[in-house]
Amino acid sequence: MDRGAKLIRLHLNDNVAIALRDLAAGERVDEISMPLQFAIPRGHKVATRNIMSGENIYRYGQIIGQAKADILAGEHVHVQNLGMGEHHQDYGHATQNLPLERATDLRTFQGFRRADGKAGTRNYIGILTTVNCSGSVAKFIAEAAEKAGFLNQYANIDGIVPIVHSTGCGMSGEGEGYSTLFRTLSGYAQNPNFGGILLLGLGCEVMQIPELVGGRKIRADGALQYMTIQQEGGTRRTIERGLDALKGVAEYANQAVREPISVSEITIGLQCGGSDGYSGITANPALGYASDLLVRHGGTTILSETSEIYGAEHLLTRRAKSVEIGEKLIERIRWWEDYTARNGGEMDNNPSPGNKRGGLTTILEKSLGAVAKGGTAPLSGVYKFGEKIDAKGFVFMDSPGFDPCSVTGQVASGANLIVFTTGRGSVSGYKPTPCIKLATNSEMYNKLSEDMDLNCGDIVSDGVSIEQKGKELFELIIRVASGERTKSEELGFGGAEFVPWQIGAVM
Repeated sequence: MDRGAKLIRLHLNDNVAIALRDLAAGERVDEISMPLQFAIPRGHKVATRNIMSGENIYRYGQIIGQAKADILAGEHVHVQNLGMGEHHQDYGHATQNLPLERATDLRTFQGFRRADGKAGTRNYIGILTTVNCSGSVAKFIAEAAEKAGFLNQYANIDGIVPIVHSTGCGMSGEGEGYSTLFRTLSGYAQNPNFGGILLLGLGCEVMQIPELVGGRKIRADGALQYMTIQQEGGTRRTIERGLDALKGVAEYANQAVREPISVSEITIGLQCGGSDGYSGITANPALGYASDLLVRHGGTTILSETSEIYGAEHLLTRRAKSVEIGEKLIERIRWWEDYTARNGGEMDNNPSPGNKRGGLTTILEKSLGAVAKGGTAPLSGVYKFGEKIDAKGFVFMDSPGFDPCSVTGQVASGANLIVFTTGRGSVSGYKPTPCIKLATNSEMYNKLSEDMDLNCGDIVSDGVSIEQKGKELFELIIRVASGERTKSEELGFGGAEFVPWQIGAVM
C-alpha cells in the first residue's frame, strides 16, 4: 500500500474508496476528478464517481447497499445516503473449497496435555456455577482461597476462576434455551484450559447438577468436584467445604506441566468488536492470513457472530467442504431472520453507533469485513452455540454478535485461545482462555496501547503487508499459547465476561 495515499479502493469494481486519513472539504485527491464535496473522516467512504439513486454501492467488489439519493463523485457516502435494500445471494454451495497446502514445518507450542487428548494453553481451576444464586458463594470461595495463599503450594496452576452468570433458573427445563445453557456449562467444564473444576449449585434451580454430571463422566481425568449450598448447610459451610474440595482438584491439576505439543492442537476463536472502516482492510485480513497458517498446520479456527456475517454468508457457503455444510449455515441464517422478527428486531440493527462513527454503514458492509477473519480455507463444519467442535480446519459456530456472549460459546466449544480485532478499542478478557487484541489503526493503538497486543494499523501507515502482519501474528499466537501473558491477562480481565446466550422467556 502506498504510504502517502489518501484513499484506497479495495476492488476494481468498487464505486467508493476509503479515506486513509481525515480529508478536508474541497481537498483534491488523484482518484476523483473533482474536489471533495464534504470533509471525509478517516475510515469513511467517498464516492469515486457519480452514483444514481437506487444504484448498488460496492465495497470489496460486493454490494453493501443502495444509494438513497443521487451521490456526486467526491461526496461522503454514509448513513445519510446509503441504505440496505433487498438482500438476495447466490450461495453456490461448495464451489470454491480447494484445500490449503499443508505446512511442511512441524511447529510446536508449550502446552498442557489433558487426559482426553486435548491440549490447554493455560492451567486454571474453575469454580463453575449452575445458577446465578450460587455466584456470590463461588466468588467467596475464590476470595477465601486467595486470602489463605491457597495456590502458593501449587506452582503449576495459573489461578482460580469463579465462572458466574445471570441465568440457570426462571427458565424452561427443556427446549432451545435449556439445551444451549447445558452445552455451555458442560463445555466450560471440559475446556482444556481448566486443569480441574468445582461445580457449585444452589440446589433448587432448573439447571440441576445431577443433570449435568449424571450418567456420564464430564471430564476424562475425573478432576471435578460438585456440591450445592442447600445440601452443605449454607454459605459458611459451603465455603469451608469448597476450600477442602479445591485441595483435591488442585492436587491433580498441579501435576500438569507444559510440554511440546503440535500447534495442530490450538483452537482459536476469531472475534471482532468495536469495528471501524479499517477492520476489513488491516486487522481482519491479517487475522485471516494467520488463520490460514494455523489451518495449514492442522489447527482449528472458529468464526462466529452469525448476525455479523449476514450479507457475506455467500462467501462462506462457496467455501463449504460439502453442500450439506453450506446448507447448515443457511439454516442458521434463516433461524436468525425468524428470531429477530419474532423479537421485534431486524438483521440490519447492526452496525452499532460506534461502528458508524468508525465508518461502517450497513450490516452488509460490516459483515464483508468481518468474514475476512476466516481467511481462505474451506469451511469444515457448522456448529450450534457451545457445541463441541469435532472437525479440524476452519469452522463456524452460531452465536450473537455480542462479543462476550459469542466468546463464551467459542470457549464452551473448545477454543483454547481467542484473537480479537478492534478499531474503536474494545477492552476485555475471557478466562480461562487468553485473548490477543489486534488494533486496526495506529491512532487507536497509540491511545490504548496498554490494552492492545499488536498494531495492524501499520499496514496502512507504514506499508506493512498483510502477509507480514499475518506471520507476525502467527508467531505471537504460538508464544501466547506457550504461556506468554496477553495485555488483558496482565490487567486481570476475565472475571465478568462469561455471558451464556439466554434464549426464551425468563419466568
